[in-house]
Amino acid sequence: MADIRAFLTGKLARPRLEKVLAGLGETDFEWHIIDTGVKIAALMTEEIIKRRVQLPEGTSLAVLPGRFRGELERLSDHFKVPFVRGPDELADLPAYLGRKGGPDDLSDYDIRIFAEIVDAPALPVEKIIERAEGLRAAGANVIDIGCLPDTPFPHLGETVQALKRAGITVSVDSANPVELALANRAGADFLLSLTEETLDIAREGNAVPVLIPAIPGDLGSLDRAIEKAQAMGIDFIVDPVLDPIHFGFAASLNRYYVTRQKWPDVEILMGTGNLTELTDADTSGLTMTLLGICSELAIRNVLVVHVSPHTVQTVEEHDLARRILFSARRDGSLPRGYHAGLLQVHDRKPFPSSSEDIEELAREVRDRNFRIMTAPDGVHIFNSQGHHVARDTFELFPKLGVETDGAHAFYLGAELAKAEIAWRLGKRYSQDEPINWGVAAPADEEDRTRLKEAGHTLRAKSAARDAADKDEEGQD
Repeated sequence: MADIRAFLTGKLARPRLEKVLAGLGETDFEWHIIDTGVKIAALMTEEIIKRRVQLPEGTSLAVLPGRFRGELERLSDHFKVPFVRGPDELADLPAYLGRKGGPDDLSDYDIRIFAEIVDAPALPVEKIIERAEGLRAAGANVIDIGCLPDTPFPHLGETVQALKRAGITVSVDSANPVELALANRAGADFLLSLTEETLDIAREGNAVPVLIPAIPGDLGSLDRAIEKAQAMGIDFIVDPVLDPIHFGFAASLNRYYVTRQKWPDVEILMGTGNLTELTDADTSGLTMTLLGICSELAIRNVLVVHVSPHTVQTVEEHDLARRILFSARRDGSLPRGYHAGLLQVHDRKPFPSSSEDIEELAREVRDRNFRIMTAPDGVHIFNSQGHHVARDTFELFPKLGVETDGAHAFYLGAELAKAEIAWRLGKRYSQDEPINWGVAAPADEEDRTRLKEAGHTLRAKSAARDAADKDEEGQD
């Protein structure tokens, strides 16, 4: 017996869905597209599907858009066919079906992340290892132990050795030649901030030195350090040093460009902290821009710092940015459409439905379950009793009739507040789903489950109330 799958969609998405399914080539199932008559697929409701849809005879599975908000179990019971949600985006449908396509492969990158523990001298070894494990889990390839000026670090050697035993690649950053020499003997993999004057420290041990100018901004000094390292026959990385805005930022960018032009084959490192830490701006955009420069100039090492609270996810941001940029460069493409994790405050398409689409959907609703959606004109809430729109969701409460229903009022208050936040920022809102803040605040499965369960509970309560009302009408 043939495996027949029905894909339910709306008018606008039908041509693309047909193209995606046709692009699968030969499949082990027979597919049918069912246009439910609504313009936007996500606007389908249970009632619309029950009234308008007739599944092909022998259908074994019905696939709904991922953003469909209705109850799958009730549809499955009604049609006697399993209903499932597909992916949110049509581009992901092939992967959902186990075929080629789907989300872009972001597993590759060519930029190595050095993540610095800036207060290491003040931490015990156990705490440093704990911090290092967290940074490595966030995407760091090398853990940089930051030494502080005029601050004793008696356990530096012990720290390096403990990290190495834990399988962690280690760099040590210090302006003190004694500390750098100690780190080298202890087995550090990289030594940061060596100059033409201190490069001889690298002769003892196997650590790769990261070279900087002996005088800030002096590329002549950096050139001499490069030539000396080449004469020594050792591997090395160079860092022209990125300066903060208004303190040489533009000139420092030029230094990276000039260095790459003069030394096309050397490894270069850029420390991004002087911009992310010292600029009051969300770091995701700064990070993507800086790593875009790295991608163009083949700078394959970045030093990342988290001191300021507003840079709390900086390692994760660098990790995602390097993966997006690697894929975009490989594809000869702009870094758009690969992953939304760095679109933390705004979304490129915050409103999947227009006000007119929502009005059309509201006219179709026959039950008391509240639907909440956003459009350019504000937050919409509607059920069979009415349709209301506001930009300040406090204005909606008196119109909802839940003054004596504490559970419903609490649920609606939480959802409407979330919807207003999303609307004001230009984020996409989906009822009973967490707002997607990207890597800034990743939602876990527990968050999603809790929100869905709350919505399901309230919808079941409304359905029971609707049924009770119908019974009373029948008695009358």
